[in-house]
Amino acid sequence: MPENARVVVCYGPYESCGVVDHREERLQGLQTVLTRDGHQVDLQKMADHNTVQLYVNGELIFTCNIKDLEFGGDGQLDSLCAQALDAVKKAF
Repeated sequence: MPENARVVVCYGPYESCGVVDHREERLQGLQTVLTRDGHQVDLQKMADHNTVQLYVNGELIFTCNIKDLEFGGDGQLDSLCAQALDAVKKAF
């Protein structure tokens, strides 16, 4: 994958404190890890509950449950962020 890829992060709503809504707090670490590696990150809301999907060049390269991502932080200790970055690097 060429450096500085455009990564589209599609994320769905999830329940927190009894309210279902789109929230970006769990995506902070993922965004940080990807931007530190030189990639451009675009966030897009989607209807699928509890889901995060990463697309590069229109191809789905990674998916996970948004609740499995760490809340806030820089993503350095989150194994899912490392897996997502690895998937972006291997995308073509």
